[in-house]
Amino acid sequence: MSQHLETGPETLGGDPTDYVQLLTPEGVRVEHPDYSLDPSPELLRCFYRDMTLTRRIDVEATALQRHGELGIWAQLLGQEAAQIGAARALAPQDFVFPTYREHGVAWVRGVDPLKLLGLFRGSDQGSWDPAEHNFGLYTIVIGAQTLHATGYAMGMQRDGVVGTGDPQRDTAVVAHFGDGASSQGDVNEAFVFAASYQAPVVFFCQNNQWAISEPIERQSRIPLYHRAEGFGFPGVRVDGNDVLATYAVMKQALQRAREGGGPTLIEAYTYRMGAHTTTDDPTRYRLDDDVQRWKLKDPIARVEVLLRRNGYADDEFFARVQQEADGLGAHLREGCRALPDPSPLAGFDRVYAEQTEELAAQRDEYAGYLASFEGAN
Repeated sequence: MSQHLETGPETLGGDPTDYVQLLTPEGVRVEHPDYSLDPSPELLRCFYRDMTLTRRIDVEATALQRHGELGIWAQLLGQEAAQIGAARALAPQDFVFPTYREHGVAWVRGVDPLKLLGLFRGSDQGSWDPAEHNFGLYTIVIGAQTLHATGYAMGMQRDGVVGTGDPQRDTAVVAHFGDGASSQGDVNEAFVFAASYQAPVVFFCQNNQWAISEPIERQSRIPLYHRAEGFGFPGVRVDGNDVLATYAVMKQALQRAREGGGPTLIEAYTYRMGAHTTTDDPTRYRLDDDVQRWKLKDPIARVEVLLRRNGYADDEFFARVQQEADGLGAHLREGCRALPDPSPLAGFDRVYAEQTEELAAQRDEYAGYLASFEGAN
């Protein structure tokens, strides 16, 4: 029988056992009747490496922001399993629409994390090629990416790459968003269109329980995944600190989408261990007891226990991962400091595929304004 998160006010009146878990916080493998998984030792080691390196990206970026090298940083500490499990379930042809916090998904999709830092430094508006990685640019407007994803998924239907039976061709689309975004009209509109057209999109909500300082119980009186029922498609809650369960649930939802079965809402129940961004002070609105309780559910620690207990990894493996993390940290520190200072005129670039006359006139006007300060004391 599967083990579950303990009950508490965050269950919002729902069944506290109504979620999927395959690996307990103590690192014990459990079974679920609807989601079976027999991961190879290689895949388990891959999960551990991905999560460890993703956490290192987060730690280094936070430190760089504190040293004035980044304008801001959106932390993901504690959400590594949700992101890595979801990302490793993707097929190469699947397309992802992220928010501004999907650093782990970006890592799995092959985006150099230094390019993420360029965005938060203000050096560019996102310098990776979405077509190269099948990973869209970060979205700052809360919830807007769910509409983008739904429209893209409907386009995939019309391009004939859904439900063909060819695993190399059939495509699914993923929209990442947070519990706070679930209150946005854009998200609910995306649900309506996705359901109406059976769009091959998976809505992946990382419920970290805080929309900045607003707790989840202020946003919904039922578990978020139950909202899917009202729109006519399946919803499922998964232990978002369990990379195995997240991977298994996402695999199934993506396959359903590729086969033409329509959308799915996945609620990855997790916890934001850090701040919303580096401008936020979470000690002003949440209890330290909650943070300490969730530390015991650390997503990386439970995979390490599983690897060691089953003899799938030894000290040499963990040392290699740590060495790789140190190298990644050095790459980020050195690369970030070498990034150019942002240009005041860069905000006019890449707004449209082709520059419009109106935007060009605005750019020229602003350039003239900046030039008026040249030589001034």
